[in-house]
Amino acid sequence: MSRQWWIVLASLFLAACGNGEQASQATGEVGSATAELGDAATATLSPYELAVANPARPEADRLRDGARKPAEILEFFGVAESMQVLDMFSGGGYYTEVLAYLVGPKGKVYAQNNQAYLDFAKNELKTRFADGRLANVERLNIAVADLDLPAATIDVALLILSYHDLYFRPEDDSWPEIDGPAMLSDLYGSLKPGGVLGVIDHSANPGADKFETATGLHRIDMMVVRCEIESAGFAFAGSADLLRNAQDDLSAPMFAEGIRGKTDRFVLRFHKPIDGSEEGRPSAECENGQPVEKPQAR
Repeated sequence: MSRQWWIVLASLFLAACGNGEQASQATGEVGSATAELGDAATATLSPYELAVANPARPEADRLRDGARKPAEILEFFGVAESMQVLDMFSGGGYYTEVLAYLVGPKGKVYAQNNQAYLDFAKNELKTRFADGRLANVERLNIAVADLDLPAATIDVALLILSYHDLYFRPEDDSWPEIDGPAMLSDLYGSLKPGGVLGVIDHSANPGADKFETATGLHRIDMMVVRCEIESAGFAFAGSADLLRNAQDDLSAPMFAEGIRGKTDRFVLRFHKPIDGSEEGRPSAECENGQPVEKPQAR
């Protein structure tokens, strides 16, 4: 068993004994009692569940788990121990923290935020990284255009609830315009062959204008996202209905009362083709980077 698992198991054991302060400072030095716990815990909990169960996580994060299902999501995206993961537009770091536990001390998480996100989440970030927490996380406080990761080094890149921001155009210019194709090209180059790009976003009505839905609702049409990413050379590798909500009529802003945290969200997985000389084949639903218009029923 990896050292990372022993650390988490030690934390779980100490927390169960009512010693939360010690749990957050658990190290790899564990005794025989923890070793016995390891056999029982690993028989019932996956690495994803162990990462989410880590008692060092902030309580505010735990309250969001039910709506976000982080264990299931990260399993779908294939994040694993010792990987190099890029968390684009990582915001306050909810996923960054779970990723840090999941990849362990031999892995690394790059948490990117531009200035707008840094300003928005500054208080949460201050707490998240206080006193050297999450030592295997490297913060990239840079604009998207300045992202300059070494080629073919990232195992998984994530765009969680942020792809729509490529088309966000507030009247007060508080958000910078982002070159979407250039960003996707950079992500493609930084991923290893076979590497995964995972995307989650708030659903908009099919065919809706991406600028209008992004700016007014913080939503985007799933097929717009899928076709644009495929046009950048990625191969579509599947979707998951983990965060779907049929009760969301897609008309309200994602932060509106009654729907915030409950929006219908799509989950898409792409991969960089193993043979870098061959781009992924676009789906039949896409043409020239855009969804194919379906003929109207008569």
